[in-house]
Amino acid sequence: MVVEKRLGVSMPELRKMAKELGKDHKIALNLWKTGIADAQLLAGMIDEPEKITENQMEDWVKDINSWDVCDQLCANLFEKTPLAWKKIHDWSKREEEFVKRSAYALIACLAWHDKEADDRKFIKLLPVIEFGATDERNFVKKAVNWALRNIGKRNRKLNKVAINTARKIGRINSKTARWVASDAIRELNSGAVKKRLSK
Repeated sequence: MVVEKRLGVSMPELRKMAKELGKDHKIALNLWKTGIADAQLLAGMIDEPEKITENQMEDWVKDINSWDVCDQLCANLFEKTPLAWKKIHDWSKREEEFVKRSAYALIACLAWHDKEADDRKFIKLLPVIEFGATDERNFVKKAVNWALRNIGKRNRKLNKVAINTARKIGRINSKTARWVASDAIRELNSGAVKKRLSK
């Protein structure tokens, strides 16, 4: 994690500040411009998803240089915008490490939070996951794995589809792909996941 511009404010404190400030697009834009990770985390919490433009998403994603800002921004803001599904496809093809991670973090967040999304939307993303499974960079491969696991934890049907995708990924001649596959299969076949999906 890049820590140069970081004040060390805890997540509970940031959440408390976000609650006190309320939603405010202008303040969020100014906080982001500081380049300080803590301020950027807060910006993602207080910005207004309906006011986010594609240009803003592009500007912000290019500034990300740590996994926590990436993941929190996707969970608190980007996944709530109408552009979220489009940006997955755009960013998964990009080379920048945290731009690419953002694509897979978005899949993971949407798979966990978007209860209304049809299974087919996630099935269509499985080739995107296969595409990212050979990226050796730590922050990318972990997000690819996270995305696959979260799809497989939505319901029994997607669990089966995600495990089959993991097996396919495991046959790719790549150490990274084999790790993504074996780690996902282990969790998706676990008793805890099976028990939760049987309810």
